[in-house]
Amino acid sequence: MNHTNSTGPEFLLAASSGWRTGKGRWAIIAVAAAVVALLVAIIPGGASPQGLYLTEEAVTGNLLVTISASGTLQPTRTVDIGSELSGTLEAVLANENERVAKGQVLARLDTSKLLDAAAKSRAAVAVAEAAVAQARATVAESRATLNRLRHVAELSGGKVPSKSELESADATYQRAIANVDSTKAAVVQARAALKSDETNIEKAVIRSPINGVVLARKVEPGQTVVAAMTAPVLFSLAEDLTKMELQVKVDEADVGSVKLGQPASFTVSAWPVRNFPATLLRVGIGSTITDNVVTYKTLLAVANDDLALRPGMTATARIVTADRKNVLLVPNGALRFTPSTAVEAAPDGLVSKILPRPPPSRKQQATATKSDPQRVWVLHDGQPVAMPVQVGVSNGRQSEILGGELKTGMAVITDYQEVPK
Repeated sequence: MNHTNSTGPEFLLAASSGWRTGKGRWAIIAVAAAVVALLVAIIPGGASPQGLYLTEEAVTGNLLVTISASGTLQPTRTVDIGSELSGTLEAVLANENERVAKGQVLARLDTSKLLDAAAKSRAAVAVAEAAVAQARATVAESRATLNRLRHVAELSGGKVPSKSELESADATYQRAIANVDSTKAAVVQARAALKSDETNIEKAVIRSPINGVVLARKVEPGQTVVAAMTAPVLFSLAEDLTKMELQVKVDEADVGSVKLGQPASFTVSAWPVRNFPATLLRVGIGSTITDNVVTYKTLLAVANDDLALRPGMTATARIVTADRKNVLLVPNGALRFTPSTAVEAAPDGLVSKILPRPPPSRKQQATATKSDPQRVWVLHDGQPVAMPVQVGVSNGRQSEILGGELKTGMAVITDYQEVPK
């Protein structure tokens, strides 16, 4: 049996000859109708895109912008109390967590050697004062001798005593006067040494310089204290735990939006469901680099009236950098969206109707974001239309719209999604 290829030249000749006949003409019309029906099935309506635009309405609302930072709680003022003297602790009178008043005795050193040194200094003062009295007596004696010789010289008409004897008596008198001044200086020196010894006796009694709470006690009775280049720390006191500081590290990307006086809140692990209020006190100018991460030390003022917070607690703070009321808001996805060239042009050719319109690639979106002005896209007759806007602050999910033709209730395009086949 012989088979004939329907696509060969014989078929074309047959179709050409058949078109001239009524039977062939109707066959070709039937094939054309089938192709049209297929296109209608693939593209319902003949002009709709092969995808959906996802939209959200622009709304009026409040926008709160915050940044996060972690740090530790510290007292507003901490004082380390040490000893300037070396010796043995005779008594330690303060314990941890105890409230102390200014001037209260915290500890005492053994003062036996200090008392002996003070007694020795008192004796030196007495010796110096006695030397002053003796020097004054010598002055009186030398003055009387000098006056007697001068009187004899007047009676003898200058014959006796000799000139050398008068000069010697005068020099003795002057030396006696100078010796008085020297012994007086020795008295001052001895009294200064005595005062220093008495001061050491007072310093052997260690007192609190502030009203506060004992955070740490680092010594026990009988322990030897050695004061060398630095004073050994015996106690650590906090002045007032009802007022504390939260020291946090703010990332360099966020420090530009941090200003003095901004409100903040924080949480600690000890009270996970409680938010503690705080206020920004200071933003450090100097930076700290840790593992190539640049941060800036920031201080927050914290009220601790109920003493729920303790020094050293780790806290996570949220600093409010912007608080907008009743502003126009759009989702950030609307600012990132840019339609592809195919979708934006929306050609009406047959190929464009058959082929699906792909969503924009990330590279196209990034390029458009860098080169184009800020804008959002809205649907007009089924096609995306750009609408320029002026964007304000953002919290990462929504952005504030400061200007432009966008109004509340307008649907902005956030994404493009292909229709599943």
